[in-house]
Amino acid sequence: MTEPAPVVLINVYRCEPERMDTLMELIGVMVRAQRDADGFISATLHRGLNGKVAAVHAVWRSAADWKAMARSAAVNAAMEPIMGIATFEPHLYEAGEVIE
Repeated sequence: MTEPAPVVLINVYRCEPERMDTLMELIGVMVRAQRDADGFISATLHRGLNGKVAAVHAVWRSAADWKAMARSAAVNAAMEPIMGIATFEPHLYEAGEVIE
């Protein structure tokens, strides 16, 4: 049986510019908490040039793996301080065309 194609999470965070350094540190802690979850493939953290947004681009083996991770106590604990300083908007995508 063929395994489903990996899914891509793009999660955009918004915060006040003076909180961006803290947000980036907290996102790093949260992603490291995800790293051992089943289905985690990779993640890249991005800091917006405007100082108000950050993003995580993560690849997961499946949407089910991502959903299971999102219910993890360790990940939820790592998200708590992020929710205190930022808003966020996660979306799952199927991989599309790569243009080089």
